[in-house]
Amino acid sequence: MTEIESAWGKYPDYEINLVPCDATARVWHGDTLLAESERCLRVEETRHVDRLYFPIDDVRWEHFTETDHHSVCPFKGEADYWTLTVTDPAEENVVWAYRTPFDEVGGIAGYVAFYQERVRVELEEHWPGDTDQHVTRFPAWGDARDLLDLIDVQPAGPRRFVGAPYRDVSRNVVEGGQMLAQAIVAASKTLPEQRVTSAYMIFSKSAAFDAPLDLDVDVLRAGRTFSTVEVRVNQDDQLRSTGLLLLDSGAPDTISGNIEMPDVAGPDDAVPLDMRVTSRDIRVVDGAYSPDPDRVGPPEIYAWIRFRDAPPEPYLHTALLAQPTTHWTIAAAMRPHPGFGESMAHVTLSTGIMAVSIAVHDDVDVTEWLLYANPAIHAGRGLTQGEGHVFTQDGRLVASYTVQAMIRGFNTERDPAALGLDATNAM
Repeated sequence: MTEIESAWGKYPDYEINLVPCDATARVWHGDTLLAESERCLRVEETRHVDRLYFPIDDVRWEHFTETDHHSVCPFKGEADYWTLTVTDPAEENVVWAYRTPFDEVGGIAGYVAFYQERVRVELEEHWPGDTDQHVTRFPAWGDARDLLDLIDVQPAGPRRFVGAPYRDVSRNVVEGGQMLAQAIVAASKTLPEQRVTSAYMIFSKSAAFDAPLDLDVDVLRAGRTFSTVEVRVNQDDQLRSTGLLLLDSGAPDTISGNIEMPDVAGPDDAVPLDMRVTSRDIRVVDGAYSPDPDRVGPPEIYAWIRFRDAPPEPYLHTALLAQPTTHWTIAAAMRPHPGFGESMAHVTLSTGIMAVSIAVHDDVDVTEWLLYANPAIHAGRGLTQGEGHVFTQDGRLVASYTVQAMIRGFNTERDPAALGLDATNAM
């Protein structure tokens, strides 16, 4: 047995997956393009940040020189390195490659990787029939398909469902919007002849990405017209969230009408926001979702959202509509206050969603633009309240929601790492 084989044997649950990258990938140092490829491979590794491997032929080697530095990994063998020489001073050992690719990713021969912490790696997606640029900084949290896989909880027994763990634990805290979306899916699969029309969720304790979520559905009343269910979300046998959901068999319009959509800039004139999810497009009016704590404005955020690919079931469209409702209230509440900004969340401020309610007025297609109009209407005593509406681009109101969130200073007597302390946006 070789040293590498012996090292792998100590970690039987360790996984490495090789995934083709469906995008044009570019590496930059400032304004200098270092590599560009449509043939990259993404390596997903247990409890590691994803890495992107570029074909050797797609690197602009005139910017590099090979160095004498080598290293040996007990898992993967010996690696060679290259230094970026067009900078002053030179950036040493920016590019590396294993001499003998390891079996778990045997297809990686002829590829090199960049230390993405020291250069800028971007993914430009190509959406069918769309000429807009869709650029995401790598490493991304994941793809919209990953988000859908998390939301689409799977049966695990009578009226029991499970949400899978997720590999990215850079901030190991599950968003409330994800659990709301999972509850909508669990209720929809329990009573498939009806659709969720409203939900109210309380988030009692944070949940982590690196363990599964267990959802138990209790049908409190199943009626021909309306049904009521309770969904309890547990992790490690502890309650994380509980919700009440109302489902409806549907009926034709008796009367019809809704409030007018706010007169704000459309998606073409809004500012793209990179929230680390590929195949999803978010654009914020006036770029109001800002990390700058000294940029002030009214306590409101308007965001346009659409997805590249349509999920197969109407209730999955509803779940994807509901998931981002928890994104905006905290940032909107901080906008009028100098010295407070979104970049402080999970860094110097303890923030989180405590409760959300949503009324789903109509079916949606999440591949079409949806406007999330989200004013924060109150802030005080460590809490803030937001109310929101979701409109189609032609002005149809499809959902309304309210959010209660926490904005407080960290308890310095506790370990910040246990609170998910970092500066990473999530989903």
